[in-house]
Amino acid sequence: MRYDLVIFDNDGVLVDSEPISNRLLAACLTELGHQTSYEDSLRDYMGSAMHRIHDLIEERTGQRLPEDFDDVFHARVFEAFERELEPVAGAVGLVEKLAADGVPYCVASSGSHERIRVGHRKTGLDRWFDDGRVFSSQDVGRGKPAPDLFLYAAERMGVAPERCVVVEDSPLGVQAAVAAGMDVYGFTAMTPAERLVGATQLFSDLGELSDLLV
Repeated sequence: MRYDLVIFDNDGVLVDSEPISNRLLAACLTELGHQTSYEDSLRDYMGSAMHRIHDLIEERTGQRLPEDFDDVFHARVFEAFERELEPVAGAVGLVEKLAADGVPYCVASSGSHERIRVGHRKTGLDRWFDDGRVFSSQDVGRGKPAPDLFLYAAERMGVAPERCVVVEDSPLGVQAAVAAGMDVYGFTAMTPAERLVGATQLFSDLGELSDLLV
């Protein structure tokens, strides 16, 4: 194994949540008068912590989102997760293999701890991710593309940044991993390869990843 720690993004890498959450985010923003298509949401907000969505809307429109925006949005997302959410194809087998081989791994997500846990319970991934393996942008001051979250995860897991590899599917996540001094493997299942500039390597199927990491 060429790395001492595999850091997974969550949404779109472990759980197939990006189509659900971006559809609902576009709808919520449009309801408030900020016309947003599903494609707009993927382009502008995929991989973002909630504070970045607030900041971008205020920057572009001069208007602040309502105080209860996060609660309303997450309530809709969690309800949809219970109906629709599935693990990304190959995710369960990959994590199971890493655990069986004794390879250290964790998740570092822009989503809240509650969002991560809801998704993991629904998809059965909670079996492989105890509290010591779950890190959220809530744990640090700045979310991706700042490196803070990945550096925090590496520190908590006791591994030097240069010995870590990040598995990401968003441009913001790739930028954050590069800024943290980590290798990053860009997952192109939903994101065009040309948007993952800076990735150490690109791949399109989680089934390929265990062979790429050795």
